Amino acid sequence: MPARTALVTGAGRGIGRAIAERLGDRGMTVAVHYASDDTAAKETVAAVVARGGRAFPVRAELGLPGDVDTLFAALTEGLREHTGDTGLDVLVNNAGIGCRGDVSQLTPEAFDRVIAVNVKAPVFIVQRALPLLRDGGRIVNVSSMATRVAHPEILGYAISKGALDMLAPNLARQLGPRGITVNTVSPGLIDTEFHGDRLRGRPEARAEAAAQPAVGRLGEPADVADVVAFLVSAEARWITGERLETSGGARL
Repeated sequence: MPARTALVTGAGRGIGRAIAERLGDRGMTVAVHYASDDTAAKETVAAVVARGGRAFPVRAELGLPGDVDTLFAALTEGLREHTGDTGLDVLVNNAGIGCRGDVSQLTPEAFDRVIAVNVKAPVFIVQRALPLLRDGGRIVNVSSMATRVAHPEILGYAISKGALDMLAPNLARQLGPRGITVNTVSPGLIDTEFHGDRLRGRPEARAEAAAQPAVGRLGEPADVADVVAFLVSAEARWITGERLETSGGARL
């Protein structure tokens, strides 16, 4: 049986990097997708290899014309080089962008961009991946707690993740006969660069954010990566079409 393979989008840093590392720990050959930061992608690949795994970078900026073509040309070339085959076992749609502003501040350009990256790209990545995805494969989409709790100041982002939430149950119904499971992981506030200066260097803001989860701390990328690793494992074979929030019990 060939070694399992995985594509993790947005794996250059933060949650995506943690997921790539964890899947590498599980013996998978990981395609580390990134948009433009070559250094960050190389660091992720190096981190996977340092832990005994195998990985290679795949560059493609999502949300632009031809993005999926670029992604899969690099992916299939990398899979052939590193495994001798183009089969894919795991797809993690993690790449995403923010969109700050309430309804009075949202612009058509910003809204189009967040929908293109956070919704359109995952849909057509799945479409292109299906011929490569082996029976019994796994798809995990990374959404957000923002689809459950109102955050008017990030309206465009919340809408995009709400749309993404509908991908799992519909795909799960369609792909179930092939043994492919499809689930959504919805992180709460995770301490990554995604939040920019919102938390870093601001002790009061960090303390306020850490007080929201029932467990009394900010989330770490590994908290999400461990859940993804479970969902793509054999132990999660009977879980599909579900949304699993990983927020430490925030705003219960």
